Amino acid sequence: MDGTSWNTWGEGAAFGLENGMAVIPYALLKNYRKLNLSGSEAMLLIHLLSFRQVEGIDFPSLEELQAVTGRSIPVIAGELQKLMKEGFISIDGDNDELRDIHYERYNFSGLYAKLGAYLAQMRQEAGGRSGSERTSEAAGHQIRSAAPDDSYARPAAAETEQERSLFSIFEKEFGRPLSPMECESISGWVDEDRYPEELILLALKESVFAGKVHFRYIDRILLEWARNRVKNAQDVKAYAQKFRGGGR
Repeated sequence: MDGTSWNTWGEGAAFGLENGMAVIPYALLKNYRKLNLSGSEAMLLIHLLSFRQVEGIDFPSLEELQAVTGRSIPVIAGELQKLMKEGFISIDGDNDELRDIHYERYNFSGLYAKLGAYLAQMRQEAGGRSGSERTSEAAGHQIRSAAPDDSYARPAAAETEQERSLFSIFEKEFGRPLSPMECESISGWVDEDRYPEELILLALKESVFAGKVHFRYIDRILLEWARNRVKNAQDVKAYAQKFRGGGR
């Protein structure tokens, strides 16, 4: 390699270093598959960590994540939701009272806790066993813990498809991609509150008619219906006729 080539390589390396370096846990790179993460999900975690460390962005938008991953926004939103549902990441919200700004940031404590628990388990199981036996049995135990049987995995996949369908409908009605926080709200209605999809869509429809298309209003509708045991379209119609007066 001549002097010119060395100089070009050195300039390129210097430019790359000037753009910053992210510290990624080696345990994540080595063991993400043992934690039942796909390669794209692990890479998404790496990008989230890199945004925080290098760019100083605690809550990158779906568009920013799309730019660095090359994946579609619905796919990224689905992967983020899986990571949140399985406890690898969470979203913290806070208010800057001086500037009157509400902001969110990703919390990675779940990821670190899972990595720590896995490494501790591997160390504990390593006692008194041969190297080959330790590796095969530990990997098999982790996989069984992550997915005990097919009957568990199938309903989870079905719920993901339902949530993605709701994501698309909401995005079409809002006229923009949903934020991760908004995706988390929809998943909470489905997974935690157990609202039927029909009821969620009716609440969205009512918010559109009222000219208040935002998540807090929709959540308020769903809470009100839940308190009054409104469970389907017929119940919504009967409730509206009985209780609606001059507006909400």
